[in-house]
Amino acid sequence: MKSFVFTVTDPEGFHARPAGLLVKEVKKYPCTTTLVKGDKHVNASKMFAIMGLGIKNGDTITILTEGEQEAEAAVALEAFLKENL
Repeated sequence: MKSFVFTVTDPEGFHARPAGLLVKEVKKYPCTTTLVKGDKHVNASKMFAIMGLGIKNGDTITILTEGEQEAEAAVALEAFLKENL
């Protein structure tokens, strides 16, 4: 399992556009990807689950990848988040 922590810097938080783009990025990899905010864990390939977390500017989230290509997925998702949020 690979994981990393990310703090959202987008003034609008994690709204529909970046959530949809994240789901597309997650689906490129065969591993299981989980997004964690506080004590809530959701499948990062489900846009409405991500939106349900209500992630705002300044919130810290953790991304967990587990399975085939987990290391590649973690690197790509961290780069994606830095570029888009």
